[in-house]
Amino acid sequence: MQYLLIICHDESFAPNETLTREIIAWNKVMESRGILKYGNPLRPPSDAKTIRVRKGKLLLTDGPFSDTSEKIAAYVLIECSTPEEAIDAAAQHPMAKAATIEVRPIWEDLSNFI
Repeated sequence: MQYLLIICHDESFAPNETLTREIIAWNKVMESRGILKYGNPLRPPSDAKTIRVRKGKLLLTDGPFSDTSEKIAAYVLIECSTPEEAIDAAAQHPMAKAATIEVRPIWEDLSNFI
């Protein structure tokens, strides 16, 4: 099953060289185990555009969709055999010590969704 790791932190967070090296090392380990599928950091929330279409009209807003203290900073797609394996992989991610990581399962069979 695939899981999206949604990595969030507040505005006071600033990555350093050590953390960056640790993330690269985590990526290599997870790739070698066949868990890591894809991931990237995101540009700052100030670069975001939020769109909504209501009654056929486009509503465009600068910035992220929610006004919270923690913003989405990165995402990682992983594939694990069990939810516990996904949680373990997320707990080993260096950002777990510096930020918050949400582990969210991906819908695999959309026919069950509709």
